[in-house]
Amino acid sequence: MEQMCHNGISIEFFLHLSLIPSVVIVAVLSFLQRRVQLLPIDRRLPFLEGRFAIVVPLDSIGSLSNRWSYGFAFGAVSSSVLLLFSERYISFDFPPWARAVVYLVGALEVGLVYFPFFACLSTPFRGAGATLGILYSLAWIIVTLWDTISCPAGKVLGKYQKLIVQWPGILSLLFLLGRFTYMLVKAIRIHLQLQQEDPEELMQQHQVQHVKRLLRKPVHSSEPVHWVQRRLYDWDPNFKFPNRIIGTAVISLIGIYTITLADYSLSDLAFDQLDLWKNTLEHLAASCNQSETVESMILHLEEFTYVARKSWLATTIFASLTSVVYTFHVLACYRKHLKRLWAGQKGFLPEKFHKPSSAVSVAAIARYSGWQIAFTLWGYLIVHFVQFLFALLFVYLLVLPVQHGRAVAMLTNLGIILLTIGLVVFLVILQVVLVQFFFLQDKISPTDKQKPLALDNRKAFHCFNYFFFFYNVVMGLSNCILRLLSTVMVGTWLVSRIDRTIMQRGYETMDPGYSTWIGMIFADHHHNNPSMVCFCQLLVSNTLERHSATVYSTFSNTPSDSSVNSRARKRWTLFYTLLRNPPLILLRKHHLTSSSSPSSSSSQSDSRQPDQETVVRTWVMASQAQNSQAASRLPPEITVTPAED
Repeated sequence: MEQMCHNGISIEFFLHLSLIPSVVIVAVLSFLQRRVQLLPIDRRLPFLEGRFAIVVPLDSIGSLSNRWSYGFAFGAVSSSVLLLFSERYISFDFPPWARAVVYLVGALEVGLVYFPFFACLSTPFRGAGATLGILYSLAWIIVTLWDTISCPAGKVLGKYQKLIVQWPGILSLLFLLGRFTYMLVKAIRIHLQLQQEDPEELMQQHQVQHVKRLLRKPVHSSEPVHWVQRRLYDWDPNFKFPNRIIGTAVISLIGIYTITLADYSLSDLAFDQLDLWKNTLEHLAASCNQSETVESMILHLEEFTYVARKSWLATTIFASLTSVVYTFHVLACYRKHLKRLWAGQKGFLPEKFHKPSSAVSVAAIARYSGWQIAFTLWGYLIVHFVQFLFALLFVYLLVLPVQHGRAVAMLTNLGIILLTIGLVVFLVILQVVLVQFFFLQDKISPTDKQKPLALDNRKAFHCFNYFFFFYNVVMGLSNCILRLLSTVMVGTWLVSRIDRTIMQRGYETMDPGYSTWIGMIFADHHHNNPSMVCFCQLLVSNTLERHSATVYSTFSNTPSDSSVNSRARKRWTLFYTLLRNPPLILLRKHHLTSSSSPSSSSSQSDSRQPDQETVVRTWVMASQAQNSQAASRLPPEITVTPAED
């Protein structure tokens, strides 16, 4: 172990040892479940009765229940996921070419060790899952607390290193223990018939509210929108993030916290080592009658060490805050992009990604979480280093000259640079202004916002173009360098933003992170579209009602919530009844009234013709209905299934 403390417990060894109870728990949960389709082995071993089904840890596509429970389960996994970036959990030597295989084996081992947490949350056997989850969580809590309390010190963060690093994982384990306890109590109450079990439906309540909001007339509120909703985040109660997105965000935040602590501690050790080298150089120079050159070099090294230490500390804070903001911003972009896809809007995507491959989209769901976490952690390090370089440039170009009494020279050089840049920008703007006033035709209509794209004063424009040609060649060189620097700066700044490509237009497919993002949101769009889910729920509900209903039980006398819907349903019911039973047309009230009411001879002769046509049409419809019923061998009956509101 890293610290000089022996408590008899090693988390890495306990991680390997946990494979045994993990396999046992998965086997028990698999035995309790039954397979929907029987296999050939069930005929050979009939006593299995379809048991040993596949245990699903979590539904990463459509499930929206227990979202925060799964989030804390991912939080418990975070410490071991970060351990995968190192090789400490491997207790044997391996050749360099087998590195990828070793990482795969380590990832499978970590996944199997933490599999019971997710399986116990998702299993339909709540009592057994809660009991096994309580036992497994208690084992991990006891071992982690014992290791943290008995040996809290470390080489990097001091005597409270393990407590500082492990508290997110311990908090997640305690939450899981409370969740499993709640599940066990609820299962006991349901078994004792003190509480009803929650019905499982395809659609969630927030999806229903979203569809209702689409069907209503939009209401334009006159109240001003708060700047938090306008600039930061506008909470939508009719949208919920799936388990996969919440788990990814939780691990990313814990990873940022851990890597920030490690970054700060390791950098502090590195700068302390640099101070030791400086002191050694001072002693060496003192013993060898140092010259002015060596003394100047020592002063510059001391100044650089001080500036670098302070700059690294400041940029550590800014880089961690940037990564945290990016993590929450990705959540906002996920909601925004999904809502646009639900509305049928694809203009915000490159044209190549308007219809991604189905296989690529499904595979992107499996890749997204791991890639987002890795991009976040690596993005933190890259952004931190870039911010550190900018901080050094700022200090050496602006701060130190003022401290050393060279403020006038610094301001002179800064003024020359700004004046040069200002002249370049002014000449660019001047070209646009000259074209606007002298080389474009007047507006076609006074209400037009700008002049039309039509040249005026062509001869003068050709002379203008000729003389500015030579200047634009020189200015194009500086703009080319500026373009390269801005591209590099923006690309490194957004490297952890997997929702935005860092490639130029037309080369977006070369960005694997962005391709994964597009495939993931398309898969979620096709599987979790609220309109589609609610429509499928209505189909399933109507199908179940049809199978359980008798011939005439579908005629419900229950009053409708809306008079308009009730009237429309009655009209459709009447139409379907008359279509299946054409002789009833002659028995309608207005036909009986017209045939029995006294009238003049002229009016009777005029109305006789329409009645005869009605009788003929009714006879034809009745003949067609009888032929269709005879062909289908079904008895003539009235079956009406009115649609529900």
